[in-house]
Amino acid sequence: MAEVDTCTKCHQQIGGDPPGVTALGNPYHVTCFCCDVCQKQLAGCSFYAVDGKNLCQVDYMNSLEKCDKCKMPITQKILRALSRAFHPECFACPICQKSLDGIPFTVDKENQAYCLECYHERFSPRCAACLKVIAPNGNETEVARVIAMDKSYHLDCYKCEDCGLKLNSKIEGQGCYPLESHLFCKNCNLKRLKSLK
Repeated sequence: MAEVDTCTKCHQQIGGDPPGVTALGNPYHVTCFCCDVCQKQLAGCSFYAVDGKNLCQVDYMNSLEKCDKCKMPITQKILRALSRAFHPECFACPICQKSLDGIPFTVDKENQAYCLECYHERFSPRCAACLKVIAPNGNETEVARVIAMDKSYHLDCYKCEDCGLKLNSKIEGQGCYPLESHLFCKNCNLKRLKSLK
């Protein structure tokens, strides 16, 4: 006498009607082998076994984590950053569109990620003398700057506008003596004041 299989789902014997199928090594009635979410019959269809459940393709895609940027299911590699999930190509700098996967990045106050170069270009202060961004170079993480007259300066740009002397308040005579929003050393300031008389 032939061995009769028992359906994994309904636990009834599988005879000729309804016919049986084997999926993932388990016997089912064709009518019992269905998606555990929408109940669509899966015999002859693509299906996925996830956490002990049989899912049709639609419900499988709906079960996947969605990319925070494009909102599409993530079917391959998941990049986790800023407590969110992304496709690696979607986790990119919003300015230059360069992928931030595996490279240093920083965030603004709205928690938007930027590559370091674009972040500094957009958010770092600019030197009042040379108008370039005051930002760390290479592997540096910080940069010193001078703030004078409510303006920012690179250390090398903080100098007398007449003679070019680097200004330094710690050295006698090399402090900043501003005149009409311009930077001068003590000697050049005195010369300017004399010429105004």
